[in-house]
Amino acid sequence: MIWCLLIGMQLSLAQLPLRAAADIGTSFQAKGSAMAENHAGSVQSESEKTDEGKLPTGADAERYQETPHVIDLKKWGISNEGKDSVKTTKGINAALKWAHKNGITAVTLPAGTYLIDKNSRINMVGNMLFELTNDVILQKEKNGKELYHLLYIGLGADNVTIRGGVYIGDRDAHDYSKKDHKYSSGTHEGGYGIAVEGADSVTIEGVKSTHFTGDGLILGGYGTMVLDLYENSFVSGEYNEKGKPAANKEKIRTVKPLRFDHAIFKTKRYFELSNPIKLPGVFDVFFFDKSGKLLKTMSGVKTRDQIAIPDGTDYAHLEFTKKDTKGAYIEFWNRVVSTNVVVRDSEFAYNRRQGITVGGADRVLIEDNVLHHMKGTMPQAGIDVEGGFHVNGYFNSNVTIQNNRFHDNASYDVVLFDGKDAVVRGNHLASKGAIGLAVSEPFTGAVVENNLFENSRIFAYHDVTLRDNKLVSSYTTLTGPRIKIEGMELINSTLGISASEPFGVEASDVTITSTDKKSEAGLSLWGKRIKLNNITISGESKLRTVTGGIEPGSIINGLKVTNFNSTYGLSLPPATYNDCEFAGAEGAYYGSIGVSAAGKYVFDGCTFKISRTAATGIAAENPKLELTVKNSSFEILGNASAISVQAAKDVLLENNTIVASQLTNEKTELIRLNDYWKRDEKNDIMKAVIRGNTITANLAAIGISTIHAGKGAPPYTVEDNTLVKAKLALKSNDAQKNNVLK
Repeated sequence: MIWCLLIGMQLSLAQLPLRAAADIGTSFQAKGSAMAENHAGSVQSESEKTDEGKLPTGADAERYQETPHVIDLKKWGISNEGKDSVKTTKGINAALKWAHKNGITAVTLPAGTYLIDKNSRINMVGNMLFELTNDVILQKEKNGKELYHLLYIGLGADNVTIRGGVYIGDRDAHDYSKKDHKYSSGTHEGGYGIAVEGADSVTIEGVKSTHFTGDGLILGGYGTMVLDLYENSFVSGEYNEKGKPAANKEKIRTVKPLRFDHAIFKTKRYFELSNPIKLPGVFDVFFFDKSGKLLKTMSGVKTRDQIAIPDGTDYAHLEFTKKDTKGAYIEFWNRVVSTNVVVRDSEFAYNRRQGITVGGADRVLIEDNVLHHMKGTMPQAGIDVEGGFHVNGYFNSNVTIQNNRFHDNASYDVVLFDGKDAVVRGNHLASKGAIGLAVSEPFTGAVVENNLFENSRIFAYHDVTLRDNKLVSSYTTLTGPRIKIEGMELINSTLGISASEPFGVEASDVTITSTDKKSEAGLSLWGKRIKLNNITISGESKLRTVTGGIEPGSIINGLKVTNFNSTYGLSLPPATYNDCEFAGAEGAYYGSIGVSAAGKYVFDGCTFKISRTAATGIAAENPKLELTVKNSSFEILGNASAISVQAAKDVLLENNTIVASQLTNEKTELIRLNDYWKRDEKNDIMKAVIRGNTITANLAAIGISTIHAGKGAPPYTVEDNTLVKAKLALKSNDAQKNNVLK
């Protein structure tokens, strides 16, 4: 259900940018889409060429003048009384252009309300600080448009800072009944407060952006489709090592060259091929200079790879491995994502879709913001990192989300839907009942550390490192592969793992504390086998604090479970448990350590403390169960069996120490293979070896009992055991030797 919603929001988000070219128009190329993608391939912008791990810096504030120029409202025909939207918008844009032309690098507006034209927007110019006080309100005029911007920072508007001010959308007065055109979705999720598309070095700080039909802020890209190539664009043949056309019936090549004379290539020296139809996704590129000399050949290039244009290149040709040209189609694009963007100290609230969408950007820092009350149309998230790369959208990379506060968002606080390499650090994610963090399948390389998830959940597919996070009244759903948990504190919360691949999820240094008996908490393990180290679980929860059904073969080291529920006990999955500790709470009778799945259970070097009220320590029952308990110790505080086996394929109890110092009932069976009530049934314990154990009791209880194993029970091996005060109750056919009774 959750991931169906994620897929749905992916499609809806990706569709909106493609509508922008037709609806906004002025800042786009003739064949450009308003949003584009940037594969994290071979091309680097200047802002990318930084030391690995260095955070984005945003705009260079040293390039701005110290005191902002105050825009003259009368001179530019601007109203600050919330009226004359057309004149006001034109006036602000004219003032910005004038300032840019005259070398002014910082501007501001007097206090008041500025109504922004429903059919237009504020278009930022490059190298400009747009600084407003909190008593300056920019209000979008009410409208019925599916797509609009209030303020726009587009391609070429680099080194821009938006500081302060209140940006308000028309959400409450919007007409949702209209459509921009017959092919649009009708969802009205594209009303943006601030939009950044293809700009470099942008800082947005101290703003308040609320009540938009879509997002308070969107960071996206700018795309130019330079050329469509159809089947008549190709002929049979190849290019030889000298770049000359040659015959080859297994291949096709372009007839006319791909030229790089479009204006976009003057500054953006890269391209890509997208959306192939009846063409392979892998091809070769041949670059030529003006004289026709072959400069470079690139083999095995993939669609959606960004391809750097070599110096001196005038044009290029393509070559595909395909026998014919029938139905062939592909697109020649330039795509520019926003780069080096910082968003800080701002508030995004009451927007219908998102607080912030990262929809095509590289090197983004989002810090110290408050994002709340997103509700109205999916995904209803505080921050959504989603460019729709796989549906002709943008690529996201190197996004840092840190020290933000989230609350009251309807569905998500943070979504990492697609792209790679994100750090989510030091955030408070507290939208009650929502998903605090979702990491979807198209995203790789997430590091999630030092966050507080309060009443919000974590859903993650793969390639995620979770480090030192705290969860309160929460739970996780982790599938893997390549998920690592390195330190986690959970309070009244459940660590849920559903591994999709063997050892695809690993966890270490986890503490789970249950302080509320009315809430579920603990460890829930499903799917493929996993590896756990140093998991500490304490306190009674509503049900079992360990449960699950993972396949056999997991390795669990240092699991410590104390004060578990005295009624429901534990339901351990088959695994090897090394150096583990188990101690149940007092109260009820039935809360045992359940060992009831098919497969191998090994307890090696473990300690068991069985409460005064419990009837059983380990309760094992499954015809396909293989149980080994060795080198372990049992402390029995009442009249309980340390180990009770009701059905098993194979049992080995070896070199264990059992101490029962508070018995009051001599009929207590400390090791029991089946019980009195099954004595006349067909035996269901196929093999048992009880060897080298030391059993100490305070009275003459039954140390080892096999006499009720059932009809047809085979001989069990009982040897080299030492019983102090306790006694043996064995079948006549058991192979017993060297047992010492003291």
